[in-house]
Amino acid sequence: MQDQPRYEPNSPSQFFPDGTSVRPLVEGVVSRSERFESPEIETGLIDGKPIDRVPLPVDLAFLERGRQRYGIYCTPCHGGLGDGDGMIVQRGYRRPPSFHEERLRSMPDGHFYDVIVRGFGVMPSYRAQVRTNDRWAIVAYIRALQLSQNASLDDVPEAERGTLQASAGGAR
Repeated sequence: MQDQPRYEPNSPSQFFPDGTSVRPLVEGVVSRSERFESPEIETGLIDGKPIDRVPLPVDLAFLERGRQRYGIYCTPCHGGLGDGDGMIVQRGYRRPPSFHEERLRSMPDGHFYDVIVRGFGVMPSYRAQVRTNDRWAIVAYIRALQLSQNASLDDVPEAERGTLQASAGGAR
């Protein structure tokens, strides 16, 4: 087995009719390394500093994807609300920080992306498990969680405040 014939990548071959050793990719194949035109999408950094905002369009479908991925990869440690009260804490592991701490609420979006990619403290890297767009969707969802737990009436559009106040008054 040690001495088997093989081809170097991109070397010529007489075995295949097209004369190359590289085979065309099968339709629908998933790339092992996504490449984007914008390096900040891949890295979450500009000039070595975390970017302020998610560099992809954020809409309801994107947030839903982030909620789904967060539920799969983040909830076991960070909990459903992002308060750091996930199942691992109940099993005796160290509690991760709450996303609602002022320190994390003031971090740029690129920070969360970088933590997903590289890990931080006892959190491992999720680069291999979570695709680039999904990382950004998770970051957008974390921001939605932070807003949901720290919103005030001033954050609600004025046209909808009456409905909110009426439903809150009826719930008493």
